[in-house]
Amino acid sequence: MRFVHFVEGSYKGLAIEQAGILRGLNENEAGYPGSLQSLLNAGTDALHAAHSRLSEARQLDQSRIQYLPPLERPGKIVCVGLNYADHTRESPYEQPSYPTFFPRFASTLIGHGQAIIRPRVSEQLDFEGELAVIIGTGGRHISKERALDHVAGYAIFNEASIRDYQFKSPQWTIGKNFDATGAFGPTFVSADELPPGAKGLNLVTRLNGTIVQQGNTGDMIFSVVDLISILSEAVTLEPGDVIVTGTPAGIGWARRPPLFMKPGDLCTVEIAGLGTLSNPIADETPPA
Repeated sequence: MRFVHFVEGSYKGLAIEQAGILRGLNENEAGYPGSLQSLLNAGTDALHAAHSRLSEARQLDQSRIQYLPPLERPGKIVCVGLNYADHTRESPYEQPSYPTFFPRFASTLIGHGQAIIRPRVSEQLDFEGELAVIIGTGGRHISKERALDHVAGYAIFNEASIRDYQFKSPQWTIGKNFDATGAFGPTFVSADELPPGAKGLNLVTRLNGTIVQQGNTGDMIFSVVDLISILSEAVTLEPGDVIVTGTPAGIGWARRPPLFMKPGDLCTVEIAGLGTLSNPIADETPPA
């Protein structure tokens, strides 16, 4: 199952994607099944019922819709740093033996096609292509054996980072939470469409068509299973929570000279089986 959250005119809606065609309903139309968050809260049967209903819905004119993040207000977005050994080697850090967790706020999220914003206070806007895990069944103290039972699906994330602000303190939170820097989408893909734990998927980030990152989800130091089990030792996971699993090598900050995104650029992240997340880059609009 592949779901797309969109806005058409003044109404939000939900669609399914099949072979590049979107079929969906706005929230003001009869038969609208609810948001993806409400479906995750209701459980797997609700997702299947919504998919069946939307398969009979009208075909959307994709030139008239705007993609939204699959989930606009996740209860928790937990990101993972230094989860690929090649990326750790290009960073100023040693490889940790425990996942480097940090939060991202829902207010930073944007959808496929929306602009990632370079803030007025920095020119160090960097790219990070990542796999995002979306929780379907909540819980705490989740065993590794049962961890994948708690995954509803996956999506793509571009965790654009403001590097100089990231390194202002030992905590990375500010540099990872500027407005309009968390690109998320374009599609929620249910877990049953991918290998267990989304392992073995090629990940490619391109800047203006040039490959800048190339990795494979099978190279994550802490797998999806590991992350869910370890995180749930401390945190109760809930339906709709998002775990952003880390980025491979190739970030702009580590290049010489550095390669940062600038207005007019186009950044895309492609993950096998999940599609391509594409976002232009724009400058922050000065205050009126």
